Amino acid sequence: MIEYQGYFGRIEFDDSADIFHGEVLGIRDVITFEGRSVEELKQAFRDSVDDYIEFCTERGEEPEKPFSGKFLLRLGPDLHRRVSAQAEASGKSLNAWISERLEESSAS
Repeated sequence: MIEYQGYFGRIEFDDSADIFHGEVLGIRDVITFEGRSVEELKQAFRDSVDDYIEFCTERGEEPEKPFSGKFLLRLGPDLHRRVSAQAEASGKSLNAWISERLEESSAS
């Protein structure tokens, strides 16, 4: 993974073409980039993100951001009941409690 201005890219290596290529993740628009070296790939990623933002600005559109900070989570009723009880017992909202658990999990 690579990150620039809040955009994340996935990188793959094409052995037959001897080139790195990547795509920005988490948005509906398609932003791709490629390079023969790591530095060339990083620069192509940054240039592609900058070009995307500039293109959106020229069209008077807001560039899509990959993550809004909101996501829908579906749980089975029993798990929903258990985590709600744990959140309540800790004096936290369900959202705050789940956010803390995710933060702890992503730190390891």
